Amino acid sequence: VQLQASGGGLVQPGGSLRLSCLASGFRLENFAIGWFRQAPGKEREGVSCISASLGTAYYRDSVKGRFTISKDNAANSVYLQMNNLKPEDTAVYYCATCTYSNEGVPTAVSADEGYLEVWGQGTLVTVSS
Repeated sequence: VQLQASGGGLVQPGGSLRLSCLASGFRLENFAIGWFRQAPGKEREGVSCISASLGTAYYRDSVKGRFTISKDNAANSVYLQMNNLKPEDTAVYYCATCTYSNEGVPTAVSADEGYLEVWGQGTLVTVSS
């Protein structure tokens, strides 16, 4: 059971990047899957999560209108299109199984609570001029 993220890089403010995450060993169509990030010196935060059945997308407020999550069940992959990137988006981005709060905030899951908990290896996004 693995997730492999790719697509990070260096981009100027206002630019775009598309992150990809390929799952192996399990089918993404059966699980909510999403993206998290951790900037230097900061706690990890949920960026976006897409539900398993309906494909409903959830985003943290700071990326709404700029980031779009999508899923391709046939390719067993999830994507994060990031537009109008800002320096504060600089972080290591991880794909992982996820859930969402009642307020729609993307949240990490825990195997201790009975979830399938899978994390990718992370891909670095640097937004700088």
